[in-house]
Amino acid sequence: MIASRWLSLALPLLAVLVVGGRERARTVRAAALLTFVAAGVGIAALHEVARLTGWYAFAPVIGAYRGMPVDLWIGWAALWGPLPVLLRRVLPLPVAMGLLLWVDAVAMPALHPLVRLGPHWLVGEAVGLLTVALPAQLLGRFCADRRHLRARTLLQVAVFAALVLWFVPTLAFEVGDGSWATLTGLGSTGALVVAQLALLAAAPALAAVAEFAVRGGGTPYPWDPPRRLVTTGPFAYVANPMQLGTVSLLLLAAAATRSGALILAAVSAVAFGAAVAGPHEEHDLRARHGDSWRSYRRQVRDWWPRWRPYSAGPAAVLWLDDDCGPCAATWRLLARRHPVGLRIRPAREHERVLWRAEYVGGDGHTERGVAAVARALDHVHLGWAMLGWTLRLPGVTRLAQLVTDAMIAAPHPAGSRGEACPTPSSVSLTAPSPPSASTASPASPPAPSPPPPG
Repeated sequence: MIASRWLSLALPLLAVLVVGGRERARTVRAAALLTFVAAGVGIAALHEVARLTGWYAFAPVIGAYRGMPVDLWIGWAALWGPLPVLLRRVLPLPVAMGLLLWVDAVAMPALHPLVRLGPHWLVGEAVGLLTVALPAQLLGRFCADRRHLRARTLLQVAVFAALVLWFVPTLAFEVGDGSWATLTGLGSTGALVVAQLALLAAAPALAAVAEFAVRGGGTPYPWDPPRRLVTTGPFAYVANPMQLGTVSLLLLAAAATRSGALILAAVSAVAFGAAVAGPHEEHDLRARHGDSWRSYRRQVRDWWPRWRPYSAGPAAVLWLDDDCGPCAATWRLLARRHPVGLRIRPAREHERVLWRAEYVGGDGHTERGVAAVARALDHVHLGWAMLGWTLRLPGVTRLAQLVTDAMIAAPHPAGSRGEACPTPSSVSLTAPSPPSASTASPASPPAPSPPPPG
């Protein structure tokens, strides 16, 4: 049994070291490391499911985590994670998945009595390959070759969320105090309150991840960073919104589960950010962005958000139909609060016929409808920005847009002077396509004065 454990650890790690030593690209090595973390967390979750379903189990041994031998866990993660990524040029994904299936089909029975297989262990093997190995391989390959930005960002978010919201707390409970039973014992009302607080803590972090992708062309992973300096969204208020969100979630989990070990984990995360991640980021961004980065960092702190946003470069523009009651009310609400780095203009002056509000950032990024108004809230202050980030969460924007179309103001063209804003009942909820440039009037009538700010 001891020999089986050593071989299960040594062979995959030796293969990774040999192949990784020949890889010169830092991005590829970093992608392999991320894939190792993803596979490790996924295998730990798969083990928890296997304990319930009886797919497989392990003999009681010294050096186990929740019943799984740590050396076997590490070797398994190396096999399912970095090794096929480092060999991706000679092992296309279907071939790599087939080989992983073959290796496991041979190795799992051969590891008896260390591994005790249940009657349906092949079902567990298939589930593991599809839910752990395949996503890990996609993540590693996309990051190594910097392809499919949206997909690799979503996969990274899934890995980091599993790490922060499940694996780290479970590890803290295992080696320290607290338990999930404390959280589940809060009842439905208490659990709902915790969930709402968690959403509030996560909203800036998720908005920051989206900002990295859509405005910077990169991801939160330090070795897959944005190509452009991002100072918009949550970054206009605090320099490290994702680290701040992570620490906030850990502290919330510590309070909900009464775990001192999780408080230590949160303190460790702050220390890591200040001593390791912070200096690395500072050096990298100063080298890549120079004076722009220095100007930003002089005004935006790491852990204490600004109340009013930082703004640099061209002002953003929010186009609103000033003949529409709800749009005019939105105009007045924003104008009274003196947004920073934002101009509001009548939609009738736009070069195209607009059917919904439109936001155009100083970098050319555009949003429409509810998402446009949510973007504009970034320019007011931290309280309104939090609302905007929540509105931009996945699925929330779509739901808010449907409600707005049905109950507040249906899509309508910013037409001629005095044209009334249609009510939801008077038009179809599906906006027709805007007229093409060839049919649009080349000269719009002069715009009326915007509604007074008071």
